[in-house]
Formats: sequence, structure tokens, C-alpha cells
Amino acid sequence: MEINAIRRTRAIIDDTIYEDTSVIIEKGTIKDVLPGTDVGYGFDAKNAYLSSGFIDLHFHGVKGIGTDSLANINEICTILPMYGVTGYLPTIIPTGEEEDVSLIHELSDIRKDGTRALGLLLEGHYLAQKGALNKTGKSTKEPERLNRIIDAGAENMLVFCISPEYPEIERLLPQMTKYVPAFLTHTKADLMQSRRAISLGATHATHFLNVFLYPGDIEPGVRGCGAVEAFLSSHDTTVDFIFDGEHVPPEAVLMIIEGMGTDRVSFITDSNVNAGMPPGNYRGLGGNEVTVAYEGGPARMSAGSRFPGGLTGSGLTCDRLIKNAMSMLGVSLCDAVKMTSLSPAAVLGLDGYKGRVKKGYDADLVLFDNNIDIQACFIAGKCCYYKKKNPEERNEKI
Repeated sequence: MEINAIRRTRAIIDDTIYEDTSVIIEKGTIKDVLPGTDVGYGFDAKNAYLSSGFIDLHFHGVKGIGTDSLANINEICTILPMYGVTGYLPTIIPTGEEEDVSLIHELSDIRKDGTRALGLLLEGHYLAQKGALNKTGKSTKEPERLNRIIDAGAENMLVFCISPEYPEIERLLPQMTKYVPAFLTHTKADLMQSRRAISLGATHATHFLNVFLYPGDIEPGVRGCGAVEAFLSSHDTTVDFIFDGEHVPPEAVLMIIEGMGTDRVSFITDSNVNAGMPPGNYRGLGGNEVTVAYEGGPARMSAGSRFPGGLTGSGLTCDRLIKNAMSMLGVSLCDAVKMTSLSPAAVLGLDGYKGRVKKGYDADLVLFDNNIDIQACFIAGKCCYYKKKNPEERNEKI
């Protein structure tokens, strides 16, 4: 359903909340924003908060569905609007060189309605440390393999996760980072390796502090420095956090927000298939059996796995990220929204037209109540999700 206006909102515009605001929409774009004005027509928000849509930079699954096939990703695009997500990066993990190239090529046909796949995040193909991954995609045929991956993904923006210590990565990075930064992660790199990777375009760190291993003391009693220190001491870097309160202690996240600023920090879900599901046991990322203690909680490897109890993605959805940021960190609603919309848009270079409630921006918008429960989601001006008020009526996804 195309919408020409959203009226009676509490609009979150940058650092301010404006009451009784109307947003006029034309051809999928915000034509005008009228703070303090009820235009009297269009979608009645009934005083709900209105913000730019959420963007998830690192995502593996939701409601039992993983990002391992075109059919699954197309289904996910219809589900994510109910969590306020208007754009995301489906994350692809290695299975085998031929299978990976084939899947990346197949994903050129991701559906263009519902939540938009803004590109593909390749996690594992160029990593030195496995973390929770079953395997990494090391090859003796670089850069030929990279060329095949890039050719297969020509219809999608490809975002590469890399470790600075991965063999030949310095030779590969210039080709990986022509359009978007590489995401640095799963690393035990030293300071100089990390700085060189940053200088070659690996300027974003994903699930920061998780699988960022300490490279060791320089000498007894003298602390060594690695990727963490390289990112924190640079002015050109950005980071994201899995913010469920368990992957990274809130105190560490707050410290880094205070140091880097909200412009340079994003929140991600790094969701496993248990996202949006009740507690229980699931077959999760990479086929691992995982256990989930509470809804929204992290997936942990089961007793028979390689690392019993080890973290392997989260049960987060983007609406929970907003709630957690406010309750665990004490940040404002405006800042929580910013780190889940504008800041991730900026990482991908999309902040000129996504991530703000502003004239000329894409009409990717979300309505939610005081509890951050999503009431409606609009993508390019189309209502893709509407939570009906009547308790007898079911929620709708389109």
C-alpha cells in the first residue's frame, strides 16, 4: 500500500523529537517534513514515534530461517519489516569455493520489495580466526578467487570481512574496497598489520571486541597493541557492536561511545536463526546445535559442540537494540535510533539519502510506541508492516 503522508507523529529528527509532525511522501521519497503540523490526511500515526528505518549491517537469520539460499533471503525480506528493519546485509559464510560463488551469483535475484538487501556481507572467506564459524574459506588461488566472487556478485554490493593477518590480504584489499570499506574482524593482528589494513580501506570493525584477540605482551609487563588499539586511535574508523549485554559488557560499549561518538558507532544483531524465537534448542549458524536461554538472548553452543556454551550469534532484532541501548547504556532515544539507522547507513556511504527523517531522503520509516514495539514500517513509501490495534486481528507482514 503506497502512502502519501504520515500524520500525527512524534518525529525523531536528528537530536530532537517533534510533536504532531507530518511527513509528506512522493514516489518513495520524503517530499517534506512539517514539524508541529497535522496535515489531516494520510496514515494516522496516532502519536507514535516516527524514525528512519533501522539498518542491520550483520545478519544471519530470523525466525528459524538462515541466509543460506535465495528462497530464505527472499522470505526474510518479508519478515524484517515487523522489527522496523528497512535495509540489511544478509551475511554469507563459506561452504565451499564453488558453492559460495554459485550462491553469490544466485543472490542477484533477491526481491526488491520488503526490507532491502543493501548488499551481501561475506564473513569467513578472508578471515584468519574462526571464532564460532565452522570453517574459513582460505584458498591458494588468490586473486583469481576474489575476481570470481566479485564477478558473481556484480548485481549486489559486496562487503568483505577480513583479518589483517590473512595471507596476501594487503594485495587484495584495494580491489575489495573500491566502493565500500572492508569490515575488519576475527583477528589477532598486531598494531602495524591493523594500521596497514585500515590504510587500505578496512576502516569498519564488525562485532567489535568479539574475536578481537589479544596479540600478546611486547615483553613481560609491557602490554601489546593490536586491532582494537589501531581502531580506537584512528580518526577514520567506525565500529559496530552486538548489543545484547552478553557479547560485550555495557561498560565497554559506553566507554567506546564516549570516546568515538555516536557518529562512529553502530549496533548490529549478528542474529542467529533463533532471533524472534522463544527459548530452546535450535540448529543454527553453520549447522551448529545451539541453546537459547531467553528470548532475545545469545545463541550458545550446545554441550556436544566444539566449544560448549560458546557464543555463536544473537537472538536480537533491531527493535531490541533500541531498547537495550536505552536501558543498559542510558543513552537517549534519539542516539539509540541514530546508532541503528544513520550511523550504519554512513558506514555503507548511504547517509546522503538513508538514515534520516529529512526532505529528499528515502521514505524508509518506522513507527513505534513508548515500549519500542513496532506499529508500522514503510519502505520507499510503501507500508510493508502494520500492527493492528484490534487484539483479535493478527499482525500483518507483506
